[in-house]
Amino acid sequence: MTPELKERIDKLVEDNKIMVFMKGTKLMPQCGFSNNVVQILNTLGVPFETMDVLADQEIRQGIKEYSNWPTIPQVYINGQFVGGSDILIEMYNKGELQQVVEVALAS
Repeated sequence: MTPELKERIDKLVEDNKIMVFMKGTKLMPQCGFSNNVVQILNTLGVPFETMDVLADQEIRQGIKEYSNWPTIPQVYINGQFVGGSDILIEMYNKGELQQVVEVALAS
């Protein structure tokens, strides 16, 4: 990964309390896993930003190296990698995601 790409991703992750790297946009998810993440975050009623990896091949490859996680979507909360669709669903079902999000938005 180039230093420029790492810097771009760092900035997206640091500038947004909740950042989702996904296929498509929050209004038009392009895969079921990305849609799951959007639906969960919408259900929680929290503000979040998305980056469409289909529109940027450099980010699509780079984000996998950045997080050392092979799949998309990828969710970052308060600058920390949380996981993908399955992890978010699990955290949401256990009530953990709401707490993590509340802490992030309060800081």
